[in-house]
Amino acid sequence: MRFTLMLIAGLLALKAQAAVPPPVATLDRSTWPEQVNSPALFDVASRAQILMFARALHDSEALDEPAMATRLGLRQINLAAIDTLRQRLWRRLWQNYDLAQQSCEQDASFCFAIDDEGALRLQAAEFEVAADSFYAGWAQAGDTFSQLYLDELLRQAALFPQISSEVERFSDAEISGDALNDRLFLLTFDGGPTAQGGSTDAVADYLRRQKLSATFFVLGDSLRNRVEKTSAAAVQAVYRGHCVGVQGWQYRSHSQWVAWQDSVLRSVAQAQGDVPASYVPLFRPPYGQRRADSPAFFASQGVQVMLWNIDSRDDDSRVTAEQAGQRVLSLMLLWRRGIIVFHDTQAKAQAAVPWLFNQTAQSGIGWQDCRNFD
Repeated sequence: MRFTLMLIAGLLALKAQAAVPPPVATLDRSTWPEQVNSPALFDVASRAQILMFARALHDSEALDEPAMATRLGLRQINLAAIDTLRQRLWRRLWQNYDLAQQSCEQDASFCFAIDDEGALRLQAAEFEVAADSFYAGWAQAGDTFSQLYLDELLRQAALFPQISSEVERFSDAEISGDALNDRLFLLTFDGGPTAQGGSTDAVADYLRRQKLSATFFVLGDSLRNRVEKTSAAAVQAVYRGHCVGVQGWQYRSHSQWVAWQDSVLRSVAQAQGDVPASYVPLFRPPYGQRRADSPAFFASQGVQVMLWNIDSRDDDSRVTAEQAGQRVLSLMLLWRRGIIVFHDTQAKAQAAVPWLFNQTAQSGIGWQDCRNFD
């Protein structure tokens, strides 16, 4: 009975969320007046992004539960989960700002006397970009992006755990990207492989030519079909130099699927058999949804859940390839490290990833080798 009630509650929350799709946070990077073409300028843009988001976070704390539910377009919210998320966001924002302010002697833009989390909260409360500032053209766009992106996170927390997502971990064994070093990012791709000659092939080959690697999360059924239509050797060549994790047998939520364990095991066996040299014991839950009691199962199978903290939203029809790349860059500036998710089933990734590399080529960031990820 309890499970049934939880399932009904989750479905009702999902229905409420899906009734009117919330807007996606995107930010036109052309509003930022400088190229992010040096480590110092990366820090300037990072400080601005952090302060603008911190102001949005600060302002949201003035809303009571009914007002927050209305803002998020939900009938009921998990306020405790929202508060937990806020506390974690403040800690991360302070850590990131402290890293970003190390270059203030080189460029003092957006540098303030902030020595701890409390000081950041105070600065966020009064942060604004003057109308005659060099950065005034970015201010409105940056504020809108911060508000919408914060709503994305708060909405996920409001629905947790009835609808699980990447916003919160069920155990310390789940990987979110927060543990990476500053300025270090891991590229991941979901939903593949595509048919021969599709986006998977193009993206994997492009990265190889850049001497970079990524983790591709495959669907067992799609991998099997690709191998049957070509060969295991041909598929192995596609993923050469990259890592291959699994997303289950089909792209569907693993939180309510009765056969979710079988889905994981079948896809693991398929990947181990078809691409043994590239396989890594990682599972990426579709939509970020998995069961609260799943950590014990994954531990018993020697498989880790890999989530993400930078979502391109390239699988959303409202988001163009350029907007996906711009969103990722904005979140890289905000979070300063992490796991980026694109979808190699989307042709958008073929344009967004090269754009992102071009924008960050001299910024001092690094790309994590998928084989050396801990």
